[in-house]
Amino acid sequence: MRRSLAAVALTALAPASWGTTYAVTTAFLPPDRPLFTALVRALPAGLLLLALTRVLPKGAWWWKSLVLGALNIGAFFPLLFVSAYRLPGGMAAVVGSVQPLFVVGLSALLLGRRPAGRTLATGVVAALGVSLVVLQGAGALDVVGVLAAVASTASMAAGTVLTKRWGRPDGVGPLALTGWQLTAGGLLIAPVAALAEGAPPALDGRAVAGYVYLALVNTAVAYWLWFRGIGRLSATQVAFLGPLSPLTAAVVGWAALAQSLTPVQVAGMALAFGATLAGQLGGSGGSGGSGGERSFSSAEKNGRKVSMDLTGKSLRR
Repeated sequence: MRRSLAAVALTALAPASWGTTYAVTTAFLPPDRPLFTALVRALPAGLLLLALTRVLPKGAWWWKSLVLGALNIGAFFPLLFVSAYRLPGGMAAVVGSVQPLFVVGLSALLLGRRPAGRTLATGVVAALGVSLVVLQGAGALDVVGVLAAVASTASMAAGTVLTKRWGRPDGVGPLALTGWQLTAGGLLIAPVAALAEGAPPALDGRAVAGYVYLALVNTAVAYWLWFRGIGRLSATQVAFLGPLSPLTAAVVGWAALAQSLTPVQVAGMALAFGATLAGQLGGSGGSGGSGGERSFSSAEKNGRKVSMDLTGKSLRR
């Protein structure tokens, strides 16, 4: 029990870290370069982890790493940023908050795990809580933005469930598996960023510091903790940690960016946090490989690696 609580606490640091992304992006990075930012987050971190572990995939794990890297990083990041720039306020975070329900559905299809009514109800409460925190009124919804938000959430959920299904090779730790996925995802993002945004922007000292933080702390360390947690917790437990990202973004916005929190938002935070705790209790039977879901070895959705702008400007994970 104590080991499970420690695993939950360490894994929760990943979405909490992702919740700082908006504040860092706003304060340090050049504007309107979402794909370049996604590339800098993924590829350097992946190459660094490859250099540290000196372990490459073998056999079927070449294509499995490519698939997982595409779902968790390569497709997820660009789709998330497309939704962030086209949807009003925190709508993308609201769509992302239904990831636990995607995970439950895909677990039933791919892992043969029947969803419990309590789990479904908890997922709905989590989405409602996040909606109260981040959803700003006004504005017609952009169809492309909504589709991108749904696709990014589904991509991360599929990556989580497939990682559980495939586990990881014998003798390969979560650090190496993280490096494989970040590198594969970064290589997939690179040509898209070059075609869509052209040459990299000029960077000053603040931008370099911001990108270093995103690549090392927000991505390399956070994704390692996330994938490590997936190896010790059930798919549902991990998915229910996702709402911590927009909740952290709200707290950071209040503390560091002078954004206000209304009573409704505070109530939403309490609901979402309570659902996160309930999700850990409801899914604990799968941790450690004892009963329930089998243990698995890697997880961002949405991860959800999301942070949001409470003023309605942008959303980033």
